[in-house]
Amino acid sequence: MKICYKEIRFRKESLRLIERVNGIIEEYQSKGYSLTLRQVYYQLVARDVIPNNERSYKNLGSLISDARMSGLIDWHAIEDRTRNVRGNQHWKDPAHIIQATVHSLRYDKWADQDYHVEVWVEKDALVGVVGQACQKLDVRYFSCRGYVSQSEMWAAAQRLERAEKWQRKQTVILHLGDHDPSGIDMSRDIVDRLELFGVSPEFRRLALNMDQIEEYGPPPNPTKLTDSRATAYIDKYGYECWELDALQPEVIEKLITDNVLEFRDWERFDDVVAREEVDQDVLRAVSVNWQEIQEQYGPDGE
Repeated sequence: MKICYKEIRFRKESLRLIERVNGIIEEYQSKGYSLTLRQVYYQLVARDVIPNNERSYKNLGSLISDARMSGLIDWHAIEDRTRNVRGNQHWKDPAHIIQATVHSLRYDKWADQDYHVEVWVEKDALVGVVGQACQKLDVRYFSCRGYVSQSEMWAAAQRLERAEKWQRKQTVILHLGDHDPSGIDMSRDIVDRLELFGVSPEFRRLALNMDQIEEYGPPPNPTKLTDSRATAYIDKYGYECWELDALQPEVIEKLITDNVLEFRDWERFDDVVAREEVDQDVLRAVSVNWQEIQEQYGPDGE
């Protein structure tokens, strides 16, 4: 939705950059992805459209804000995933809520599997991309938002312990984070603290790793020397670091999908899907015939 609230005169180079932004937006919308400002920024950097520095990022944010106000960029196109309004959901009548349950009815495809798999991502800004992949696979996903808080780590340990002891499952955590001093250390921190709380899941760092950096060539950033972990990082990797946001969404989705599917028993999975589809059809029939059911069993019915 493009709406002009303010007339703004842009320079020619700004209009060209707005056109490139819209091209990236359209490209990823066609694949089913929505992007954050930082993801748009890294796509422009990777295509050598703008330089990779903090000033460039801030300038892009200001330009996109102005372009939205002037009706040149869709208001729905770029998400802010950290600020959302919340409230109760409402329904027109019982038929509508029953129809909604058709889409909400999801049986646990992993209930009879041998593994309990979770995908953890460092950044909340990427939870939309990660969530899109995980929802298709019916696995849990968790936004760490940096180093995981003590309370959330304890809760995760309790959750994994239940899966191991009561459901007799092997637990698996697939982690994605930045390749920088803190991002690398976060993987270590997850393993160490979960072990402290009594669980030892199979742990895989899916991204961002050096082989992916070499394969996909995301734009580098200078390592922050103020990070207390910088010295050890520089000794091993040098003075450059890379952000997970710079990977294309389909690359992240494929990494998650390929790794999760290693743990899936397809026959058990398909059995649950078939049962789910049958019960969804029952709910759909109830929704379509709700008026007749209401007349029969309602206050005035027999």
